[in-house]
Amino acid sequence: MATTAKMAKERKTPKYRIRLRNRCKLCGRPRAFMRKFSMCRLCFRKLALEGDVTGVIKSSW
Repeated sequence: MATTAKMAKERKTPKYRIRLRNRCKLCGRPRAFMRKFSMCRLCFRKLALEGDVTGVIKSSW
């Protein structure tokens, strides 16, 4: 999703700390980031349904 240039630019420490942006470790998406799993909601959902995220189970009621 994110270009390699944007991901490389984010690796450098910014001039001001407020400019730091969390990105998904798998796809680089900056929005819908979940801190607990350090990935975006799209990657999280895909991995959770496959059973690759430890401690996450599909809810049913």
